[in-house]
Amino acid sequence: MSGKISILDSVLREGAQSEGVSFTVQDKLNIALTLDSMGIRYIEAGNPASNPKDMDFFREAKKLSLKNAEICAFGATRRRDAATEEDENVRALLAAGTGTVVVFGKAWDFHVAQVLKATLRENLDMIRDTVRFLRRNGRKVIFDAEHFFDGMRSDREYALEVLKTAAQAGASIVTLCDTNGGSLFFDVAEMTAAAVGVLDGVETGIHTHNDSGLAVSNTIAAVRSGALHVQGTVGGMGERCGNANLSVVIPDLQIKMGYECIPDGSLHRLTRASRRIAEICNITLRDSMPYVGTAAFAHKAGMHIDGIMKSHKTFEHVDPELVGNERRMLISEVGGRSSVLPVIQRILPGVTKDSPQVQRVLDAIKEYERRGYQFESAEASFELLIRKTLGLWKPFFDLGQFKIIEEQNHTDAPSADAMIKVMSDGREEITAAQGNGPVHALDRALRKALEVFYPQLRKVQLTDYKVRVIDSRAATGARVRVLIESTDGDNYWTTLGVSQDVINASFLALTDSIEYKLLRDSMRETYNDTNMDI
Repeated sequence: MSGKISILDSVLREGAQSEGVSFTVQDKLNIALTLDSMGIRYIEAGNPASNPKDMDFFREAKKLSLKNAEICAFGATRRRDAATEEDENVRALLAAGTGTVVVFGKAWDFHVAQVLKATLRENLDMIRDTVRFLRRNGRKVIFDAEHFFDGMRSDREYALEVLKTAAQAGASIVTLCDTNGGSLFFDVAEMTAAAVGVLDGVETGIHTHNDSGLAVSNTIAAVRSGALHVQGTVGGMGERCGNANLSVVIPDLQIKMGYECIPDGSLHRLTRASRRIAEICNITLRDSMPYVGTAAFAHKAGMHIDGIMKSHKTFEHVDPELVGNERRMLISEVGGRSSVLPVIQRILPGVTKDSPQVQRVLDAIKEYERRGYQFESAEASFELLIRKTLGLWKPFFDLGQFKIIEEQNHTDAPSADAMIKVMSDGREEITAAQGNGPVHALDRALRKALEVFYPQLRKVQLTDYKVRVIDSRAATGARVRVLIESTDGDNYWTTLGVSQDVINASFLALTDSIEYKLLRDSMRETYNDTNMDI
């Protein structure tokens, strides 16, 4: 199969309907720029009639210099009892000033009767009048046939008539929506083929939800049946269980089926764009998400790692570089020599599998894992462990002592003060900082002290903090494992610490994070950056 697929991303509308997601106007502008950079054709940006913030976005979006994408306003057909030119929703679509608008109308007779309280003929008139009016006012129209697949199961003839009405009124694309997300792929394939048959000459689109876990499969089934327009969201965000995940759909169609969804030169931006959008949305992409997740090309079993070392095809379905991701060998005692050798070789290129340095590192891993460490998610700490184990480490600073004072009552927010003393190059620095908790205060005090010696640490910030109790049966005496993700604005890295004291475990992870940043900076010209999560 081959051909072009036009992609519409709806993160700014459907994504905003995800639980826990809320955008500022600047957030939406940043996401639009990210989507444009990866070659998305249409960006569905919100409903100007229902949200004043969306109208603010449309005004600001006119200032963007987009190279690939077109911003689209979204809204409903006219109301049953309103003239099209007087309908507030339709007028808002025009006021948004976008060259393309996405209009949705009912394709399920049940919804027409129960939600719109209209006759089937009135619904067709509403669709026809709205599309024609927008076309006369110079807008390209994408018509979304809401609940199309449910409508086909209820009244097949009427659902198809809705499509024909929108097409005859001037819609350039007619999209089939599985709004409740309950359809199965074989029904989607058959019903899409039927729709393509009545939409001769008008592009057919597909819009699926993931309530049955089949949004991606249903999208691909529709494309196989003739759909050439795909809607979804990068990362799969959306109402309820989410929408078709474009981070998966795009490489499936482009790499495996030969369609052009985004420019070939943009596909390698997929991982970075997916993670950036998730960060703006303040959510975390699943590690196991296909193609773009941190575990998508991660190998842990010794047999798998040995196979990958011989040929990547042994346990990888595509090259991770195609989508901008990276291959990772997870570090654990079950991985054996093959798992640690590539990392050691980046530090000591001459080392082989039989070199004594490899066994020394394996012995260190086993000892640390016995104490509760787990390096597969903390590759920065693992590199530091290798260097320390092999005598290749010179610390950038020495810790003198630190003290934490915490205050908390029932009415005020918790607060803490940390005082710390560090030494570097024979100089001593003592400083203090306040935070909203002991770890926050300690982080601020440590970086404040070290910034005297290393000003570049001002760019470093924590992006994630996780605590896990390792042996819960020990109750309050249990050991905890702390994972910290850090960034300097360009790269991300993860470190860890283990202790019976959560503050001490956090401090171990914090110091590893700073040491790793300073190590990267000191070796910038020669450091092999392929082990970083960027």
